[in-house]
Amino acid sequence: MENMISIQNVSFKYRTGEGMEDVLALDNVSFDVKKGDFVGIIGHNGSGKSTIAKLLNAIYFPLSGDVLISGMNTKDEENIWKIRQKAGMIFQNPDNQMVATIVEEDVAFGPENLGVPHADLRGRVDEALNMVGMYEYKDKKPHELSGGQKQRIAIAGILAMEPECIILDEPTAMLDPKGRVEVLNTIKRLNKEKNTTVVLITHYMDEIVDCDNIFIMNNGKLEYDGKPKDVFKQVEFLRKLRLEPPFATRVSYEMNKSGINIKDDVLTIDELAEEICQLKV
Repeated sequence: MENMISIQNVSFKYRTGEGMEDVLALDNVSFDVKKGDFVGIIGHNGSGKSTIAKLLNAIYFPLSGDVLISGMNTKDEENIWKIRQKAGMIFQNPDNQMVATIVEEDVAFGPENLGVPHADLRGRVDEALNMVGMYEYKDKKPHELSGGQKQRIAIAGILAMEPECIILDEPTAMLDPKGRVEVLNTIKRLNKEKNTTVVLITHYMDEIVDCDNIFIMNNGKLEYDGKPKDVFKQVEFLRKLRLEPPFATRVSYEMNKSGINIKDDVLTIDELAEEICQLKV
């Protein structure tokens, strides 16, 4: 399958004040994401996650190495506009992406700036709002919405631009549990129904238990990557990186430590319940 994203030996530094040493944020990182995949990127604060997100959207450019989006190098200036059409970015705070006073106008802003004909604009906006379950709010003012609703509007604004890939940088960090569920369900539906490539950067491990692949960042390096079941069962390894696996995985780990033998790759409460039900009393 063709790569949507290819990061090849990428390093990046943040410039500091005069006389101070630049900060190395990424150190020779390489990985690929296939078209249509849903991947998670995790790591402690300062591990390089958000830097990767900004490199993927050509907000930042590598100090060395290459970032390719659908085969286009972010270093090539003529590609920047095309890359940002291919890969849409959702930030942590939805208020930072709101530009209009009415929801449908906000969703229309992106495609309008891409030069989408007015005759097609209405259809794109309506479809995007329907996809995120927010069509009935099209005439509302964004500031009247909840955090989860605002984030879904932000996603709709990106969808209306018809990207092949969406990069989400901790999109649920500022939301309550209900808002988190709303946004996560929207992301998963887009991946399944639209075959949209999804890159989800998150601190919440339960958000990526059913993704295709997980990349673990640590101090600017790619520490490990693998399937969720392979990643999360390594409880002690994750804890050394200041990460905690999903709740169900932690419970199964402690049960095994205490001599109650169940599968060590349990990821969800339903899987945990099934394992417990099969125990011989």
